[in-house]
Amino acid sequence: MSHPPPQSVEGGPTGSSQLPPSRSNKPGRMAVAIVNYNTRDHLRDCLASVQGNKPSEVVVVDNASSDGSVEMVRTEFPTVIMRENDRNTGYGAAANQGISQCRSEYVLLLNSDTVLPGGAHKALSEYMDQNPRAAVVGPRLEYPDGRLQVSSFPFPSPLYTFLRSTSFGSLISRIPILRERYLPSWSHMQARIVPWVLGAVMVIRREAFEIVEGFDESFFMFSEEVDLCYRLWSAGWEVHFTPVVTIVHIEGASTKGCYAEMELLRYSSTRKFYQQHYSKRRISQLKLLTTYFMLRNILFDYARLAWKGLTQSSSGAGENLVLWKKVLYSAWEDPGR
Repeated sequence: MSHPPPQSVEGGPTGSSQLPPSRSNKPGRMAVAIVNYNTRDHLRDCLASVQGNKPSEVVVVDNASSDGSVEMVRTEFPTVIMRENDRNTGYGAAANQGISQCRSEYVLLLNSDTVLPGGAHKALSEYMDQNPRAAVVGPRLEYPDGRLQVSSFPFPSPLYTFLRSTSFGSLISRIPILRERYLPSWSHMQARIVPWVLGAVMVIRREAFEIVEGFDESFFMFSEEVDLCYRLWSAGWEVHFTPVVTIVHIEGASTKGCYAEMELLRYSSTRKFYQQHYSKRRISQLKLLTTYFMLRNILFDYARLAWKGLTQSSSGAGENLVLWKKVLYSAWEDPGR
């Protein structure tokens, strides 16, 4: 079990005094690695915006798409390095594959449903040059309609799970003195050191990434960026958020229509993170919290079905019941099985 990074206010870690010096062999030079799965049209827009920033190199890793993504890239963006997998290897494995193909000191890792403004590469490269302790930097994200997309978070904890799953988290976001201290509700208008940033857009310092051996490929999807940032903190590096540029992220473009499957995977990945990094006490707390919330959801949906006189097979509540029961079962399943 790895040792947890030092913590500050809101569960955020603070920097270590021990840090390997940056190689800085190519200051300001930034490559781009994009992971794609069945998002051809979004990928086209993403690559067009990337090429407008003139990166040193662009790599696309396709996880066995069936929508013509590979053919589109090879036809419309012939200078892009294309890596085509014969199966969906998961986000972390594909990201490792893409980053390993890049030679630049910094790599901008992108989801395929992102769009970069002009000047993004220059601004982010300069930020990395000015902050040599930063192993990972996340920019400000917005939805296509201009709404802020929260992209920096505290590390998982029973308290954070409780706040996120109840009205207490929403209450904190309405209290000015607490709003800016609670990462899920702060304004994202100034640079700050944070525990971890959303993996949809990450600037990665190759030196630090190689020291911790990249993403843990046992995380198929979800929590892989949390795990990476946690290990980077443990190795003496920092994770930053900066609003020097705002990037549009559509979110969920490759997982539409798979809500139940994705939510079950999200719970499983969180549980795996706890098992790899936290004490047995914290793991037990997560199990009890998950049990409480799933039982609450099950009782609520059964009550809603009874109130409306519906059968379990004829409504969305019935689909949710199947999901809640699967999550509840997975919480108590023997991890060694």
